[in-house]
Amino acid sequence: MRCSYLRCLPLLLLVMLASSSRSLRAAEPGAVTLVEVKRIWDKAPHNAFTDLIRFQDRWYCVFREGSAHVSPDGALRVLTSVDGDTWESAALITSENSDLRDAKITVTPAGQLMLAGAEAINKPTTHRHQSLVWFSDDGKTWSRKHEIGDPDNWLWRLTWHKGEAYGFGYGCKPDNRGIRLFHSENGKSYETVSDQPAENGAYPNESALLFLPDDTCYCLLRQDAKPDKGLIGESHPPYSDWSWKTLPVRIGGPQMLQLPDGRFLATVRLYDAPRRTSVCWLDPKTGDLTEALKLPSGGDTSYAGMVWHDNLLWISYYSSHEGKTAIYLAKVKVPLNP
Repeated sequence: MRCSYLRCLPLLLLVMLASSSRSLRAAEPGAVTLVEVKRIWDKAPHNAFTDLIRFQDRWYCVFREGSAHVSPDGALRVLTSVDGDTWESAALITSENSDLRDAKITVTPAGQLMLAGAEAINKPTTHRHQSLVWFSDDGKTWSRKHEIGDPDNWLWRLTWHKGEAYGFGYGCKPDNRGIRLFHSENGKSYETVSDQPAENGAYPNESALLFLPDDTCYCLLRQDAKPDKGLIGESHPPYSDWSWKTLPVRIGGPQMLQLPDGRFLATVRLYDAPRRTSVCWLDPKTGDLTEALKLPSGGDTSYAGMVWHDNLLWISYYSSHEGKTAIYLAKVKVPLNP
């Protein structure tokens, strides 16, 4: 449903109302440390846009393979590992007529893996982009694709909360640059919860949602064009009303999680030189972003998956700092507050 004008202020206006004078903070050295990082896949000419999850005591890492950052042959690769050290391919999802992009993976309330992505259709007729999901019991055999959301609205990441899937989609056409919150009870059929337009050149797009036990939802949102600083949004059920704060910098490929001690960590692309993928402390109440750890990265990089496991933060991401754009897995030690 479309909310009223007062509840759906354009994002650009919300940005203008927020403070934009803050800068990226630097964390105290040594507080967050890199335990190890390894390249886990580089078999395609271009390997990028990752996500990470644990399912039935195994790791699953998903990402796009293609001949270039944008190319008509994009496919979604599913890797699996028992220990996080040795990885093997479990599946490759392909399309004959589209570029499959931005793989994301979750576990449904029914105990299945759900792989989400979007296709850029090579020879579009009525529309150019369509969001998709596939389902699997074992990560190897996947269902047929299911079209979700609206055509030319990129439902970038899905998050399950209390049996329902939520995700912001963003408009892919120059005349439709707003964001739209969708929700689904089965992962296949989606309804619009909130429709928020963007005006005067703003381009909100990629996002990550985080739900708290009290049902508060936070959204970490990328913006391009002008203004281009990221946003952190807050909402409460039924998630039709959102309040937004401006981050101090531009971000890309956002993902975030809440630590056992309640603090928020985000992994994002930072655009100031050198361009990099970094782990950052995030204060959702103030919009402060504090860089905690630069991961080995550079150039074409970002799009992380994050999992807290065995008192370590496990992060998948991609980077071209070693020449070829490849998939990496980092283990990060984060001291917890008592």
